[in-house]
Amino acid sequence: MPSPCDPQHAPAGDVGAALMMIDSRLKAVYDDNVGTDAEQRALTAQFAASLGPSGLDDLVDGACTLIYMFMRWLEMAYEDHDKDVIECVVPSLVATLRMMPKSVRPEAIPTMAGLVVAAGTGLSPSLWRKRVGSWTKDEMNPLEATAFLLAEHINRLTDDRDFATRMIIEALSGADEE
Repeated sequence: MPSPCDPQHAPAGDVGAALMMIDSRLKAVYDDNVGTDAEQRALTAQFAASLGPSGLDDLVDGACTLIYMFMRWLEMAYEDHDKDVIECVVPSLVATLRMMPKSVRPEAIPTMAGLVVAAGTGLSPSLWRKRVGSWTKDEMNPLEATAFLLAEHINRLTDDRDFATRMIIEALSGADEE
């Protein structure tokens, strides 16, 4: 029986904008520029304000699509080694989110773990979250951190700092050609 959280029913959102934000964070971390200065915060706030309410919803859906795509890739990678993606990804993700108390409130961590488990079991994180309730402002940083951490996990596995970003770009390019 098909699930109401099947990814084919989910909005893809603005995957490009979500990827741009994640890639920007990855590059900052890789370049040891982890402090968010006032100018960076102002640019991020200006970008979010320029999106408007529907654009912000599209960005959130785009981040959920990234989480889904990253988890699908991780699932295939771990299955090649007879390992379970949820067992290999969720504990380290939760531990890392717990080490980020300024950006990730403790009450948001179960939701982020749920999103990753939903994606790891083939469900749309976006539709799963909508069944639980509306997004809150306090979940935006944890959502970005979750997508970032999954991308970084992929980059570490492949020993390629740009692999996760390139994988999504190639998938989007292939979808555009169809």
